[in-house]
Amino acid sequence: MADHFPLKLVGSRMLAPSVRHLEFTRDDGQALDFIPGQFIQVHFNYPDGTPTKRSYSLATQHDHAFGVNDSVEIAVSFVPGGAASALFTALDDGQQIQCSGPYGRFCLNDKDQNARYILIATGTGVTPYRAMLPQLKQLMDSRGVEVVLLFGARSEEDLIYREDFYKFAEDNPKFRFMPSFSRKLPENPTADARTGYVQEQLAELAPNGAHDIAYLCGNPNMVDACFEALKEFGLSVHHIRREKYVSSK
Repeated sequence: MADHFPLKLVGSRMLAPSVRHLEFTRDDGQALDFIPGQFIQVHFNYPDGTPTKRSYSLATQHDHAFGVNDSVEIAVSFVPGGAASALFTALDDGQQIQCSGPYGRFCLNDKDQNARYILIATGTGVTPYRAMLPQLKQLMDSRGVEVVLLFGARSEEDLIYREDFYKFAEDNPKFRFMPSFSRKLPENPTADARTGYVQEQLAELAPNGAHDIAYLCGNPNMVDACFEALKEFGLSVHHIRREKYVSSK
C-alpha cells in the first residue's frame, strides 16, 4: 500500500513561462524512497469540498555525486482555471500539501541488455528523465550504454531543465541531448538542435529493434505517433515503454 505523507515547500523557481519547479521536504521526518521514473499524487479538495488528486512525476536526483539531498522535486504546468494550478499558485514556502506514493513502473529495468536508450518527451514529460540521470550515468559507465534524449518543445524557453541536460551531455559523451523545436530554433542552436516534431526526427536516429529500447512520455498524440513509428522501425511492444500526460482542471 502506498505511503501517505505531508510535504513542505522549501523553494521554487520558474522553468518556463507556464511551468514551475517546486522543491519540498517530507514534513514527517522520513525520506521518500522511490525509483526514478515514478510519480506521487497530490491530494486536495475542490472549492466545494469534493476531494481530488493530481499526479506529478518526480524530478529528484537522489545521488550524492550530483550534490543533491533528500528533497522531493516536481514540475507543475499551470492550466488556466485549473484547481491544482490555484493550489500551487497560493502555496508559499513553509506551507504543506498532502501526498501519497510513490507509484508507477515507468522506470529503467536493471535486466535490460540493450545498447541504446532512446528517451522521448514533450513538455513536463521530460521530468522523469531528469530523475534518471544518475542511474543513466551508472549504466553508461558500467556497460557502455548510449542514451539519446529527444525533447520536443515550441521554443527554447519551453525547454525545461535544459541546463541540466546540456551539462550532462557535456560531461558524458555517451549521452546525446537532441532538442526539437516546433516553432523556432534558438538564436545560437547546438549542433543537435532540430526543427519540427519529435516523431519527425526518429529516422535520423535509425531505431533498431535488435539493440534499442525507447521511452515515451508526454503529450498523448506524440506518444501514440512515436509508438507506431517505432514499431515500424522494428521495436517490439515490450521495448517501447509509455506514459501519457493529460492536463486536468
